Amino acid sequence: MRRDLDAETWTDALRLYEWVCTFVGVAARKHDEWWLDAGAIMRLETRDPRGWESIDPYEGEEERREDPLFPWLEAPSTLADAERYRALVSELPRSSVPSLLVLLTIRPLSDPSRLPGWEERGPEKERRAEAILSRFPDGTRFYSNLHGKGDRPDFCKQSSLAYNPFSEYDWDAGLIAVNNDEVAVFWNFQNL
Repeated sequence: MRRDLDAETWTDALRLYEWVCTFVGVAARKHDEWWLDAGAIMRLETRDPRGWESIDPYEGEEERREDPLFPWLEAPSTLADAERYRALVSELPRSSVPSLLVLLTIRPLSDPSRLPGWEERGPEKERRAEAILSRFPDGTRFYSNLHGKGDRPDFCKQSSLAYNPFSEYDWDAGLIAVNNDEVAVFWNFQNL
């Protein structure tokens, strides 16, 4: 039986991204155009409305000191920006979100089932992904810059994924969750 999500459970779930370069930020939704809230998260202008943990792998790093927006190429701050960004993502069904959250922990375009130790680690990754997903109630909409195959993609079972870059890295993949109360950004950055 899974406990209700609280700060401690959320922090444990975020251990999913312990050894990878993944950004996680959640903010209160303040705009009808949610891209403005996502942009504020990317620019580090917000805090988690519940006071729960966030992850910024670049905090204090030289790249960030040189460019406060690093690693993002830019972040939406106007309605015109929102229109441009809307074309870079696809909406995902809730059923595809856990596999995308797990994909953000591994090397891009890898088949997780072939990774050493996946049989032992896979179920724990999936449990943490489900805990993260539980923060977002039914009716939450999910968007990604990854474009999987089919109308309910399982991102851990696709060897080829098209994507639209958001960062200075060779490869980046992300998830944006949007509901009436919160907007969340989960993004993984990797050089290949």
